[in-house]
Amino acid sequence: MTDFLRLAPFLLDDEALAWVETTRDGLSLDEQVGQLFNFMSRGTGPEEAERLRALQPGGITRMFGPDFETEANLMDQIRAEAGIPLLLSADLEGSLMSLRFGTEVPNPLALAAVDDVAATSAIATIIAEEGAALGINWSFTPVIDINTNWRSPIVATRGFGADVDRIERHALATIKAFQAAGVAATVKHWPGDGEDDRDQHLVTTINPLSIEDWEATHGRLYRAAIAGGVDSVMSAHIAFPAFVRALDPNATTEAYRPAAVSRVLNIDLLRDRLGFNGLIVSDATSMGGFGAFASRRDMLPEVIENGCDMILFSPDPDADIALIRAAVRDGRISKGRLRDALTRILGMKAARGLHRQPFTPALSQRARVGRTESRAVAEAVFARTPTLIKDTTGLLPLNPARHRRVLLVTGGVVTPFMPPQPLALTALLAAEGFEVELHEPGKMIDPAAHDLVLFALAEETLLLRGRIFLDWHRLMGGIDVVMQRVWHDVPTILISFGFPYMLYDAPRVPTAINAYGSSPAMQKAVLDCLLGRVSFNSSSPIDPFCGLEDAHW
Repeated sequence: MTDFLRLAPFLLDDEALAWVETTRDGLSLDEQVGQLFNFMSRGTGPEEAERLRALQPGGITRMFGPDFETEANLMDQIRAEAGIPLLLSADLEGSLMSLRFGTEVPNPLALAAVDDVAATSAIATIIAEEGAALGINWSFTPVIDINTNWRSPIVATRGFGADVDRIERHALATIKAFQAAGVAATVKHWPGDGEDDRDQHLVTTINPLSIEDWEATHGRLYRAAIAGGVDSVMSAHIAFPAFVRALDPNATTEAYRPAAVSRVLNIDLLRDRLGFNGLIVSDATSMGGFGAFASRRDMLPEVIENGCDMILFSPDPDADIALIRAAVRDGRISKGRLRDALTRILGMKAARGLHRQPFTPALSQRARVGRTESRAVAEAVFARTPTLIKDTTGLLPLNPARHRRVLLVTGGVVTPFMPPQPLALTALLAAEGFEVELHEPGKMIDPAAHDLVLFALAEETLLLRGRIFLDWHRLMGGIDVVMQRVWHDVPTILISFGFPYMLYDAPRVPTAINAYGSSPAMQKAVLDCLLGRVSFNSSSPIDPFCGLEDAHW
């Protein structure tokens, strides 16, 4: 039966239902197995298209390069050669997690700082429409995790802050904007991240809440997203022992089973108790939080059998396809669970209209990406974002006549898999008449030689960080320099273009600013605020003082 596809979030008509049933029932075993996978795509050219054609996946997640034409050509070729329409996905989270050739946009925490649902809708619409122009029909956003534990290295700037009301407002606006633009939205990371201070890319993390507390926070957010018609949920490598033990008080290891392979969390809680009818996709199965729990040969079939409809990513696609094929044949993946997963995968494709619409070539859509109007909208939101946390000495606004000699202390823009990149702020300050000297690690600071010391930290919350903090040793270098504090002798500002909790390691710095993101547009917005051209924002979506009373002064 496929009648559940007539219900939200699918809402399929007779034509779409017929396509789902006919397509599903006509699949060979190899095609069935292929539909269960969403593979990562990083390569370019004919070789990448051939690799994906041979794998026959249900979807791909593209890691886009910087050149529109190259990416558009590949997307057009992949779609043209797919026997069954593909779910084409990306992590469209804003800031560094955006199309590199598209409009620069703020990340979710910056939007939460602005706290204007209309602004969030406008930014989400830009992101979704630019993605759709390229062929993207599924985004693994929005993040609805809660910044309860400020030490979390994986939530912070990717989520909408610490207040459940604020998260709900902006998440629902994002879901609505994405799906109105034809891009399926996904809420993550089920059953809720931000309580643990670890990253599930590296370790299975834990949601430690009682069921009552979970229902009032994470449960409330998932229920709201479901009521708002969200198309999919990402089931993560996060355990929720309280719910497991409510069903089995004697559970030991099973209480810490990651959600991606937990029938209790996916079926009993998400499907049955919360009533979610859409597609459940696992988080990346190459992550440490997945592999740490048990062997891959045991775990991978359990992704499907225990309630997820689609497997995300693979370190060895051919081996994983063979593993799932064997599991279907020997019954580790039951016929009923396989049929249900395939029905939902094809159902989401039909809900996105992939069954009846010839695709518009991405190469013809260049004018829709990075439009002047979109940049203007984004720049207006950037201008409202920089948040003045404190200015205890009345230093601001800056003036090149009074603060001409600037010592800039920075580790550059930190991004995954790349060396730190230089800040645009250096050139922006110089263009305003400041004389900017970059601090040389290991060199003591001479207060008499500078009119201003500016610490500029640019570390957004991205994968594989483990911990994010103000690393004085890496920043300053040398045993004496690392302990030097000059803000009593020369005006000093700490700006975080990313992780908003740096005051924990510098509570007595007199002037502090959170800007949440490190894009050039955000750096320009901060400079305009520093010079008094634009007023600072005063609405923080998190506690930047990390609960420290002395950090306020």
